[in-house]
Amino acid sequence: MTKITTSTFKAHKMNNEKITVLTAYDYSMASLLDQAGIECLLVGDSLGMTMLGYEDTLSVTMEDMLHHTKAVKRGAKSAMVVADMPFLSYHINDEEAVRNAGRFLKEAGAHAIKLEGGINIKSRIQAIVAAQIPVMGHLGLTPQSVNMFGGFKVQGKSEKQARQLIEEAKMLEELGCFAVVLECVPAKLAKLISEQLTIPTIGIGAGNGCDGQVLVIQDMLGMFTDLTPKFVKQYANLKASIIEAATLYAKEVKEGSFPEEKHTFKIDDDVINKLY
Repeated sequence: MTKITTSTFKAHKMNNEKITVLTAYDYSMASLLDQAGIECLLVGDSLGMTMLGYEDTLSVTMEDMLHHTKAVKRGAKSAMVVADMPFLSYHINDEEAVRNAGRFLKEAGAHAIKLEGGINIKSRIQAIVAAQIPVMGHLGLTPQSVNMFGGFKVQGKSEKQARQLIEEAKMLEELGCFAVVLECVPAKLAKLISEQLTIPTIGIGAGNGCDGQVLVIQDMLGMFTDLTPKFVKQYANLKASIIEAATLYAKEVKEGSFPEEKHTFKIDDDVINKLY
């Protein structure tokens, strides 16, 4: 079984082969996505909203992320596992950033970490890369900065913003990031950035010109509908299927039609008779 690594990402970029990424937060989903051939499983801090019911990603802790990353790693036999560094786990100083990044590899078995930002976290990325920890960057709409942005808004629409994104993407490459996520960036700008980098770009709401794509698994499967971004394509409607199945189960339990005899275990009548 071929293991996906940072070298695979580099080779895909060179060969113009698209990279497939989906989020995963537990063992069973990770195992299924791994079997489907998804090359990279991102344990995103989006689990705060999809798995834990938070309003945003800011409340997610290191303990939350380590717990879910361990589960995903157990299910990923071939896929590369990348873990999001949560809010305030790398913002205070370089030393703490390296320590927390290292925990994902040492304790949870992740292959790499992802963190949000550009010039504002330059020294953090330098320090983490210097510690031999692979880093995936993240530019554009960075959800941990949602309060600074004033909401979930497309980034890079003005000339000034666009030039800054280009420069920061180049900086991430120079710092040693092996890939960079571009989120909610105009498609033409994302394509331009992708053409100017030798490391792959992973788009989410950034058009088809990126070197790969990532979606939140619950969004893609139609399970999480509290918020449905424009860039999401639903490849299934599991929400309806799950509700339908659970409703039928409840009905059959109430009326006594489940479990049937085929779902039960037998005992000799003479044993039972002795118990009365």
